[in-house]
Amino acid sequence: MGTLSSEIFDLFLTSVDDYRLTSIYQTSGSATLNTFLEPWLLNSIVEFDSFCNQDLTYTDAETSGGDGEFTETLTLENKAILSKIMVKYWLTKTVNNILNMNLVLQDHDFKLHSAGQNLREKQQYLITVKEDISQTLVDYALKFNAWESWRNQIFY
Repeated sequence: MGTLSSEIFDLFLTSVDDYRLTSIYQTSGSATLNTFLEPWLLNSIVEFDSFCNQDLTYTDAETSGGDGEFTETLTLENKAILSKIMVKYWLTKTVNNILNMNLVLQDHDFKLHSAGQNLREKQQYLITVKEDISQTLVDYALKFNAWESWRNQIFY
């Protein structure tokens, strides 16, 4: 038995604070929340697959009849990287949904904190998250590089 998707989701949920995700969990349970989170995990798998030193073959929750599952038991480092990439996809959705800001603020407040200003801040944070993930993937790839082959001029 490999790593369950819920393990990755738990790491992801410790990194974000989103009332919508909490609401889904409270009203519909963990199975519905996992179904909601799974597309972000699938995108993360695609992004991380070319770097990962483990097989990221994944069976989705619908096919497996419960939690989604990886064929291998992933290391903590690989689970953490997948959850970090999921944050990027969650944040991308948040940036694309700037209208949710209007639901929280009154008209006077909304004018002071314009949607444009809010969008710029969210976009800047998204750029920061993307740079952090990019650096994490580069560091990860360098850690598992065959440096002996490079010394012998073999670059594959």
